[in-house]
Amino acid sequence: MKNLRSLALLGVLGILLLVLSQQSKKEKEVFGIKRGASTPPPVVSVKPLGSYDFAGEQVAISSSFDLYERLDRELQIVAYRHSSTLDVLKLSGRYFPLMDRILREYDLPLDLKYVAVAESGLRHVSSPAGARGIWQFLKGSAEEYGLEVGKEVDERLHVEKSTRAACEKLRDLHDRFGSWILAVAAYNMGASALRKALEQQGSHSFFDLNLNEETSRYFFRILAYKDLFERPEAFGYHLSKSEKYKPLDRYREVKVEKSVSSWAAFAERHNTTYRLLKVYNPWLLSSSLEVSKGKTYVIKLPK
Repeated sequence: MKNLRSLALLGVLGILLLVLSQQSKKEKEVFGIKRGASTPPPVVSVKPLGSYDFAGEQVAISSSFDLYERLDRELQIVAYRHSSTLDVLKLSGRYFPLMDRILREYDLPLDLKYVAVAESGLRHVSSPAGARGIWQFLKGSAEEYGLEVGKEVDERLHVEKSTRAACEKLRDLHDRFGSWILAVAAYNMGASALRKALEQQGSHSFFDLNLNEETSRYFFRILAYKDLFERPEAFGYHLSKSEKYKPLDRYREVKVEKSVSSWAAFAERHNTTYRLLKVYNPWLLSSSLEVSKGKTYVIKLPK
């Protein structure tokens, strides 16, 4: 009887080991682990293309090891910063249609929208230097291009108005430097600083300049994002159109010509919530608004 119990126990143990073995095999198949391997598959480098076109200007990456390595660095960062890259891909569904429309109105290259991606990841962020919004305007530059910046209103957070301001600024920089690549570099480091660097280093090309690390990497970051959006599968990203966030284009407009003592009460009167009012109008900073005589604000409210 004792021997029979031992045999039965051994049989149960054998079945359990077989089940665990099959489960382990399935897990390895699911996660792409080869049979017998103890580690996941290796991380694969995203290879740069030989050449790129940015706003009609050719960038021959294969012509120089320096260009290749500078772009290669940014490609790997974009590829493997997973949560940030997925966020940008999803947000593009909300903001790219608006940006493309405005860029066409100004007769500017559509590639310039990738400046916003590199600047902010398409989020209303603030930098340590005080730049703010999707296009990262400093206060002085924002006001120079007609954006209102104050305690209750900050139009750097107004997507449509800030996009128009960015178009005007980039167009001015292109007129000054004669190149979209140089215009983008000037957008990052300032026109005067870029002009000084070009003169001191005796160069006419961005790629021959030895600049601060931020600006030196800046254009290649933009180029890496353009590459991501044009061939996301090469980076390992597979998003359907339905997975991208929808544009906030279903709204009605209300003109405000008098001071608002409470945006919460205003939202309730217009059959919406304080939260949604702020989602559609992130440029409204406070819970109220003082409107000076002759001033009009257009508020978007969800339908």
